[in-house]
Amino acid sequence: MRYSGQKASIAIEDGSVLAGSIPPKQLKMVQTWIEIHKDELFADWELALAGEQPFRIAPLQ
Repeated sequence: MRYSGQKASIAIEDGSVLAGSIPPKQLKMVQTWIEIHKDELFADWELALAGEQPFRIAPLQ
């Protein structure tokens, strides 16, 4: 995830920050998005591991 020059890696499982940092407000938005799209994210992760193109996931509205 990138925000205003900052980068962070976020875990799909629980929304925790694995590396880097982003402001708390944006982190909360990403965590909400992960909860909404968790199944899609895991499916895309499996596609990526298999060398296939992941599907596009809708942004938080």
